Amino acid sequence: MDTYDPETAGTVFNIQRFSVHDGPGIRTVVFIKGCSLRCIWCSNPESMSRREQVGVFPDRCIGVDKCDACLKAAPDPSVLTVEDGRVTGLKNKNSRDGLACAAVCPTNALKAWGWRTTVAEVMQEVTADREFYEESGGGLTLSGGEALIQSEFAIELLKAARAEGINTCIETALNYPTETLDAALPFIDLAFCDLKHMDPAAHKRFTGVSNKRILRNLRKVVESGIPVVIRIPVVPKHNGTEENLRATARFLADELEGRVNQVQLLPFYKMGVEKYASLGKAYPMNHFNAPPREEWEADIRDFAEMMCSFGVHAVAGTAHRIGA
Repeated sequence: MDTYDPETAGTVFNIQRFSVHDGPGIRTVVFIKGCSLRCIWCSNPESMSRREQVGVFPDRCIGVDKCDACLKAAPDPSVLTVEDGRVTGLKNKNSRDGLACAAVCPTNALKAWGWRTTVAEVMQEVTADREFYEESGGGLTLSGGEALIQSEFAIELLKAARAEGINTCIETALNYPTETLDAALPFIDLAFCDLKHMDPAAHKRFTGVSNKRILRNLRKVVESGIPVVIRIPVVPKHNGTEENLRATARFLADELEGRVNQVQLLPFYKMGVEKYASLGKAYPMNHFNAPPREEWEADIRDFAEMMCSFGVHAVAGTAHRIGA
């Protein structure tokens, strides 16, 4: 039996049970906090930092005259910005004071993004749904942020699931040292790997990093023999072009010899604007106007058909059985 350290700790920002889009069967998805990419189309800004944070949603505040729970909970109330009787800001969104306030806010006007936990605590939630995994062929999926950015914590979770006989899956952008991947691969049953753009310069422009290490790690995952699903967020006028997706298909067919089980082309939705504002950040795609839904849905179907012509099994969306 694989051994693991149940006390290894990490920071997560969500645990989602009964998921059906993040691997086969019914799954529990653990969202690990932190990401080394800064994709301009990201809809989850709360996933980027590894640290616990507090988001501020002023419209949810019912007023400090009706509820002063946050003022009482904060060791230093001056950390809160109060305007017109409502909490509108937080001077330090990573502070212990802010987290104390979020813990007692009844309306989530102050919302904690992330909490510290241990492998044992996470596995207590994961194993609660064992009968659903056994019935459906499901299991545990590590996502993010980046599934392996807190590598020690993530690998111990994978080991714990393996020790419990639970299927494992990761959703990863692959931008980390090869040594991290080497340590994790023996405990992964299925890998969803993101491909943002084939051109290194464009990749850096849209995500903040080059794709060279990512492609090198993708080759290693494919060579390991575990099933691989490629996920591509298709963003019009960015990576959602025939030139880029044709180059992607050629890379998968020629350099990876078609050894990926499936390519999922995912539509872009303008989401997360309120969450960016809650963290005091500007939404990078604020001025981007996506084409009408019927237009981009048709484009994605055409892109999938084009990629299939290279011998790559491409599909539109996630609602497809892996390998089918």
